[in-house]
Amino acid sequence: MLPDTPGKPTPVTGATFDEKLANARKQLDAHFVETVRWHFSPETGTPFWLEKAKTFDFNPLTDVKTFDDIKRFPIFEDEWLRGGPVRKWVPKAYADRGVYVFETGGTTGLPKSRIVIDDFKIDYEMMSDTLPDKAFPRGSNWLMLGPSGPRRLRLAIEHLAQYRGGICFAVDLDPRWVVKCIKDRKISEANAYKEHCIEQALTVLAGGHDIKCMFTTPKLLAAFDEALRNGKLEDKFRSLGKPIPAGGLRSIKAAGIIGIFSGGTEFTPQFTREAYEEMLDNGDVYMTPTYGNTLMGLACSKPIGPDDGFKITYYAPQPRAVIQVVNPDNFDEIVPYGATGRVLLTTLTKEFFVPRFPERDEGEREKPYEKYPWDGVSGVRPFAALAGGTVVGVY
Repeated sequence: MLPDTPGKPTPVTGATFDEKLANARKQLDAHFVETVRWHFSPETGTPFWLEKAKTFDFNPLTDVKTFDDIKRFPIFEDEWLRGGPVRKWVPKAYADRGVYVFETGGTTGLPKSRIVIDDFKIDYEMMSDTLPDKAFPRGSNWLMLGPSGPRRLRLAIEHLAQYRGGICFAVDLDPRWVVKCIKDRKISEANAYKEHCIEQALTVLAGGHDIKCMFTTPKLLAAFDEALRNGKLEDKFRSLGKPIPAGGLRSIKAAGIIGIFSGGTEFTPQFTREAYEEMLDNGDVYMTPTYGNTLMGLACSKPIGPDDGFKITYYAPQPRAVIQVVNPDNFDEIVPYGATGRVLLTTLTKEFFVPRFPERDEGEREKPYEKYPWDGVSGVRPFAALAGGTVVGVY
């Protein structure tokens, strides 16, 4: 097991739920003020924000008192992250630290880039604390069946496995190529590439590495399950001259996987029910959906299952990130509980400050939960005004 990375926030405590709600808000207010002062201080601050502050009609060092003051900041524009120099995002206090660059987007034009030092480690250690050890045993090896390259997922899942005492095996997957194929209507090529990625995963499993846990996306999970049902892992064993275990290898459970960490807006109640009942042996294989991105981190969900119709509700990793569900025509207006709105993300770490970033998603605002005493979001899906029609994806 790896030791905790410095910087993880203290869990919210309280004798009652109302006390937890109040303490969570106090923690967020204090963390927000501290983060703003860090990024706007001449000694520790971020060059981009020090320059941007010259255009503000307020002083971030003296006029920010609570999280409500987030409304003072301009809506974050993703174009600010396209192009360099990337050093403008490195806080002065971290000028001598090793820096990663993670990308998102980039199918057309310049990708968005963000700098990272330890944030991805902290994000995934916090996520690790939500995983049940029964489904994700400490010391277990992992399979990473998802995007690699300049995206953070490869390193993040690898750190998650190491943090829990295991070793991670990864495939080589470029989602930009898939999106390009789909845009060019080369669906057969996109599907061939998907099969290539599944083939890599089956090869890893056939290697005898005792893998019990995996990360994958919903669509790749379905493709992985289909390949197993069609006997492709058994075919791989035969090609390697290895005996097929008694009972066969035609399900995710039979392949030895007992815990799956997955993410993406494809997580609908319909897909989750299908996965739970047909792919995961009625919950014998545990699956935990997540929602997040390179900018925010990870929002974990309440446990899913038939009791609540497989509804998925996500909660941001406060106080390091905040999800707000807002009126699409007025980002200052938070919608009522149960109402639909645009997802607005805020990132609050010493490495990266992103106030009020409008996601390309919409969802329903959900009430706080015992484990996560702050607002959540359910029904996450591409924002209708931006989707421009049917959203087609392979990964």
